[in-house]
Amino acid sequence: MNLIAAEFLTHCFAPDETVALLLRRETPAGITQRVVRMERALEPRYLAWLAHENHTGANIYVAANPLLPGSRKRTKESIAAIRHLYLDIDEDGDARLAALLGSNAVPHANIILSTSPGKHQVLWRVEGFDFERQEQALKQLAIAFGGDPACTDRNRVLRIPGFWNRKYDPAYPVTAEYPCDSIWKPADFRFNSAALNPVSFGVDLPLRKPTRKHSNSENDWAWVLSELSDGKDAAKLTRELALRRSDKPDPLYYAQRTVDVASARLWLADGIRMDDVITMLEVRRRFEISAALCSARAQEIAATAQRMIAHRKTA
Repeated sequence: MNLIAAEFLTHCFAPDETVALLLRRETPAGITQRVVRMERALEPRYLAWLAHENHTGANIYVAANPLLPGSRKRTKESIAAIRHLYLDIDEDGDARLAALLGSNAVPHANIILSTSPGKHQVLWRVEGFDFERQEQALKQLAIAFGGDPACTDRNRVLRIPGFWNRKYDPAYPVTAEYPCDSIWKPADFRFNSAALNPVSFGVDLPLRKPTRKHSNSENDWAWVLSELSDGKDAAKLTRELALRRSDKPDPLYYAQRTVDVASARLWLADGIRMDDVITMLEVRRRFEISAALCSARAQEIAATAQRMIAHRKTA
């Protein structure tokens, strides 16, 4: 747990920066905030304290942007610089995340957090954004991809992977994927301020009535399911899909995720146990993805496939 949290914090902040950590308890209700240097936050004893607080009921968060040295509070005025753009996806999470990953309006996400069943926080590492431009971009992201419009301020907090979401019983493990290491600039986000709606960005969000044509991503999904059902080798299928979808920001990542979610769904539908599905996903990508990420990724993908099956049964 501590290593996963440390990896996330190291991805997000430099060692000499100041960060704000937030501990929020549901019962009894209470909030504790700590403003510390990154070196302090990464100390084993400090991470162990956070883990203890999480174990006893506290939800653990970190501010998305570093604070000015000497800050005592996490106010808008205390933010030192814009480090991330971020998007909270709370409704139709898996479908909206798939639409975002398939869009050419935004660059590839740097971090994807799974914060609870069907809910995600997406982060882009950025530079060149001032405060006004960042808040405008956050609002555009929320409008375009169906994110939470309330989560568009620069002192927003994010859940830290490696800890548990204590809003649920049983608690839900917060996990992270790191599909990209690039740093993005304002020009990489191709928003049209005169037309802030999902259609303008080519994003296929779920609609109540099936009146639209299938998107390319939906066609990919149907094709992959069919090929896997016919016994197609997953490795060959991944390469084929990556070649077919060279228009994607990261074709290989897109292909790996599509093939793995489809595989997990088929396995679970065939009655294979969840633990075995996770193991098979880990084994499939063990030479392509780091060991630490491979396990968390396999769990998140298996959970996504399980939710898709449950949603289909109740629809």
